[in-house]
Amino acid sequence: MYKKFDELGVQLSKPVLKTLDQLNFTHATPIQAECIPYLIKNKDVAAEAVTGSGKTIAFLIPMLEKLVKRSEPLKKKEIGGLVISPTRELASQTHEVLLKFLANIPNLSSLLLVGGNPISDDVQKLKNKGGNIIIGTPGRIEELLTKNFPEIQFHRSLKELEMLVLDEADKLLDLGFEKSLNTILQYLPNQRRTGLFSATQTRQLTMLVRAGLRNPVLIEVKEKKMKNPDNSQLEDASTPNSLSIYYMVCQPDRKFAILVNFIKQKGFDLKYMLFLSSCACVDYFYSVLRNLLPEINFYALHGKMKSKRSTIFGQFRNVQSGVLLCTDVMARGVDIPEVHWVIQYDAPTSASSFVHRCGRTARIGRIGNALAMLLPNEDAYPNFILRNQKVMLVKKPTLKSDNYEEIINSVRKLQLDDRIVYDKANRAFVSYIRAYSKYECNLILRVKDLDLCKLAYGFGLLKLPKMPELKGKNTSEFKSVDVDSNSIKYKNEGKEKIREGKLQTYQETGVWPGLKKKQRKKQTIPWEESKQKKIDRKERRQKRKEIRKQKVEQGVVKKRKRKNTMSQEDLDDLMKDINLLKKYKKKKISDEEFDKEFDELNAAENIL
Repeated sequence: MYKKFDELGVQLSKPVLKTLDQLNFTHATPIQAECIPYLIKNKDVAAEAVTGSGKTIAFLIPMLEKLVKRSEPLKKKEIGGLVISPTRELASQTHEVLLKFLANIPNLSSLLLVGGNPISDDVQKLKNKGGNIIIGTPGRIEELLTKNFPEIQFHRSLKELEMLVLDEADKLLDLGFEKSLNTILQYLPNQRRTGLFSATQTRQLTMLVRAGLRNPVLIEVKEKKMKNPDNSQLEDASTPNSLSIYYMVCQPDRKFAILVNFIKQKGFDLKYMLFLSSCACVDYFYSVLRNLLPEINFYALHGKMKSKRSTIFGQFRNVQSGVLLCTDVMARGVDIPEVHWVIQYDAPTSASSFVHRCGRTARIGRIGNALAMLLPNEDAYPNFILRNQKVMLVKKPTLKSDNYEEIINSVRKLQLDDRIVYDKANRAFVSYIRAYSKYECNLILRVKDLDLCKLAYGFGLLKLPKMPELKGKNTSEFKSVDVDSNSIKYKNEGKEKIREGKLQTYQETGVWPGLKKKQRKKQTIPWEESKQKKIDRKERRQKRKEIRKQKVEQGVVKKRKRKNTMSQEDLDDLMKDINLLKKYKKKKISDEEFDKEFDELNAAENIL
């Protein structure tokens, strides 16, 4: 299955081999063994391989080999390699691996260009230091290319580009970066090598292959075949064989309690990744879990975080145990050491994201486990994933949750003690329902099949929020808390003082300060009424014309003069002048010929 790096059929340079020895990489994974020789031999590559198969090394080694063995070494500000990643975390991780190689190649430099910091900082880095290998996100790369930064002239630095890599190319397209990628490709030289690396192939990706690659080699590395439950046929697995994927069905009111009990049962000395459907859910459950389970470290990471993201990501990578609560921003490409369990508390928006979430564990031959926590109305989801993604889920017995009422009461107490938790709970519930309505497999995951009362209780809500999905529903089953929501205070004194001031204004005026009123939607008018209004407008216009005509005849008002229009003869003369200018601009005629013809045209006009 694995080949030694010196058996790949290509001669790797000493600095690269030295780094591989330092990183204890003696054998190449299948994707590395396939891609490295082709890229070094100047072939374009579109590679598909399961998550955690070693794709980063597969494109970094050929890129470094090309730059090390150049006949003319790159100058300080010349860019020879460009890697575009969908997220900051993946770009940062790739840059960390690259720096380990560059420690043994002092004549090459690198630069990380991602969002989350002012673009002026990146411009200054490019101006002062430059970078022979750039790793960045598409938005920041496009911004540097399209905006006018005369001090760096980023597009000129790319003229010596040897190799472009689109890492997690399918995710780049899923996140809506297709337009940015097309813009970036316009600035890159045609004489370059291009590599597309992803875990899944899509129709959009095929289109990108046609646009950005010339006669590409298509490489597909699959795991060994697996059996269907009915043994009817064999199919390629899209996840590593060392990964065990389970699911359990949980009642909505007991689901959170089951999660708490699961972490307690497995132990606090393990590393978990907990995937949730929205940023608001991450914020809320982070606030709650860190209070319920103080024995373990919790981390929260989602797309709406700015500068904190890199810090939290680095902290979780370096710890031996803990729980990272995150959205799908962490589902792709990122390599976090020794993740023991990936827990999918909420189903992902797309089926492909299910596989990528699971792929955060069991990387490069390691053993890992994944668990999907499904609701009773989602019982068809495992079969859907099997047919759609060729991933088999094994049913796991649902954990006991006799203490669920005790846990929910603890959550509710946290909300009563601090209004910020109360606000987060309501936002999380509303965002969960909205995310649920946008699921790709909406034939299986439907909002109308949810038991909203039990679900709200499972979230630990004190009261049901006002939302369209609850309109007309029987909510008598929901066990609410008899409390005036206005009496719940913020622990933060400054925040509470502001709230009390706004509350007093609201009680006096009936309007909450700073709250924008929603504009009412324009009411639709019946067709008959709309047609009648059109006829009435036409009649009024005609009546005004007749009145004005009468006034003109009576001499009360003057007749309107029409604006002077150009004659056909004037238009012909103008076209002659335009054609003459076009010829001169395209250098089809000399200066003397232009002056002569122009004088002749003017002379002819003067005679006329």
